[in-house]
Amino acid sequence: MIKFFEKDPYAPIQYVYEVSNILHHSKSPFQEIMVVENPHFGRMLILDGVVQITERDEFFYHEMLVHVLLHAHPNPRKVIVIGGGDGGVVREVLKHDSVEKVYFIEIDEEVINVSRKFFPGVASGVDDNRVEIKCMDGAEFVKGRAGDIDAVIVDSTDIIGFAKSLFTVEFFKSVKDCLTEDGMFVSLSESLHFHKEMVIEVQEALKLIFPIVDLYTVPLATYAGNWWTFSVASKKLDVRTMRRKYAIETKYYSDEVHMQSFMPPKMYQKLMSKGLQW
Repeated sequence: MIKFFEKDPYAPIQYVYEVSNILHHSKSPFQEIMVVENPHFGRMLILDGVVQITERDEFFYHEMLVHVLLHAHPNPRKVIVIGGGDGGVVREVLKHDSVEKVYFIEIDEEVINVSRKFFPGVASGVDDNRVEIKCMDGAEFVKGRAGDIDAVIVDSTDIIGFAKSLFTVEFFKSVKDCLTEDGMFVSLSESLHFHKEMVIEVQEALKLIFPIVDLYTVPLATYAGNWWTFSVASKKLDVRTMRRKYAIETKYYSDEVHMQSFMPPKMYQKLMSKGLQW
């Protein structure tokens, strides 16, 4: 059995996975794409040498990226999903009956096609008639758009390369402008264990644009640092508050998890004042 050595540019450690089968290996105009099988995690999607999802645990990430935000919003109807070519975020967004339109913005069409073929359970919603797929830079899509969007969800690769455009103050300003008055935004923001400075940086950038900014976390076995964060912002509503009843089918997320996932206020203040030392 061969081994795959992950090439995470930010991790001070290296993960090694046994590979029982290589199902796909190609290079798109944007990145190297691999699909392999592991005895424990099942099929794994790997972009530029970094694990993006596995069949065994993808739901932890996708459910938490989507449902905290959409349960905090009073009535999400139009949603923009940027990145997440595997389709997991789109699948979770479509669980909400209020959603009428999903703009699925993925710069690399090949990732969508690979996921359709090798991860049909993850990509199950991408061809839903409520979904409009646009293969382009998400930062360009939101720029100058009228304020008709209820939620913007960013599921990008790590904050390097072409994904960097999704973590700038300019991008956050464009997002705020495209949102309705109750509009909300969420993005991955790396690990508190390994990337604490990046977490703070994203929070500080959001605070320059949005009046309400917060941070919640989830444990993830396959992402370096394991204690993964999501940075969330709102134009006027507190995202810690659930405004819609939890009535969807999930494996991990729940109303209880929603309340417990946010960083305790005193710890959050300590983080932002750079008093957390590790």
